[in-house]
Amino acid sequence: MSKVTVVGARNVGASCAEYIAVRGIASEVVILDIKENFAEGKALDLMQTATLNKFESRVSGSTNDYAKTAGSDVVVITSGIPRKPGMTREELIGINAGIVKGVTENLLKHSPNAIIIVVSNPMDTMTYLALSDSKLPKNPYHWYGWYFR
Repeated sequence: MSKVTVVGARNVGASCAEYIAVRGIASEVVILDIKENFAEGKALDLMQTATLNKFESRVSGSTNDYAKTAGSDVVVITSGIPRKPGMTREELIGINAGIVKGVTENLLKHSPNAIIIVVSNPMDTMTYLALSDSKLPKNPYHWYGWYFR
């Protein structure tokens, strides 16, 4: 694969991007986040370890610029808020549904043939939501996530 986009630069997203780069899974890794300069900082941190970790993947970060994700072969959606103490699953679904829907819509404008992996919680619901909103076929060549295994 040549290009992988990871949406969400917090713990799961940053770890995912690092693993993809270090293992040489993609020649280009794009990290996207809504927090200003956060993804750019994560990408710089990863690139500074390239010699030590012996990887050649190019890692870049972007704040909400989906055009930088264009041509992605795989997209990993990790964005969403974590469940807070006392928060119900329904409250989490209500918030993260809007996030995942917007992310999926924007990604497909720039990478309509990408394989989409959903890691946002609650994962089963978010994967189903992304699938139904995208109108992509349910098959192993487009979707990975707990709900579709």
